[in-house]
Amino acid sequence: MNYEKRIRFFETERPAESYANTLKKQVTLRLGVDVIEYFKQMAQETGIPYQNLVNLYLRQCAHSHKRLTVA
Repeated sequence: MNYEKRIRFFETERPAESYANTLKKQVTLRLGVDVIEYFKQMAQETGIPYQNLVNLYLRQCAHSHKRLTVA
């Protein structure tokens, strides 16, 4: 799903208890302040809540089997 389609998805009306919400699990993560600020800035630009953006990004990484380079 490309960036524009994701934005359109979040701009459309969805039921309060959507199917996607039932597939999510609440977790606690410790994220760097710089990471949080990055996603909050993107949230202001797109109108998509930053937590949703983090989830979308991580989902994209998981689906594409992206590997982290650790030096």
